[in-house]
Amino acid sequence: MRDFLRRAAYCTWATPHEDLPRLHINLFAYDEAANVIYLHTGREGRTPHDVRDNGCVSFCVSEMGRLLPAEVAGAFSVEYASVMIFGRVSIVADEAEAQRGLQMLLDKYFPHLRPGRDYRAISKPELARTCVYRITVEQWSGKQNKKPPDFPGAFIYGHPPSGT
Repeated sequence: MRDFLRRAAYCTWATPHEDLPRLHINLFAYDEAANVIYLHTGREGRTPHDVRDNGCVSFCVSEMGRLLPAEVAGAFSVEYASVMIFGRVSIVADEAEAQRGLQMLLDKYFPHLRPGRDYRAISKPELARTCVYRITVEQWSGKQNKKPPDFPGAFIYGHPPSGT
């Protein structure tokens, strides 16, 4: 699960909003040492409001692999991996932690670029406009369905085998 959290491209997370969950789709960084997730949005908007009102959160990352045909309809399947997290989300108030969380995001998505060398580091005004969130993991679970590379007829969605 930790490896998948490190490499997953984006997440979907839900916060309570009145009587319904509100879904958010974000880039994220997993801090394995602290077992927390960092995300960010602007300071204004629905997300900071929902987080302030109720810190409960559900968080999910997933990926789809190959489609797996079978000889009977009920046996068709798909390769997948997913991690589901339940915990508490809060707005990071500590400036140093917020900056560290943002830098983790930059390092994850732009690993070949470095502050001070390839771009100007995060400035105080940028930090002041950004709302950084910390999801503290309380529970998690993961699922995976992976088949051998030679699974008969397996293919990537949108790219069925030729001749079909």
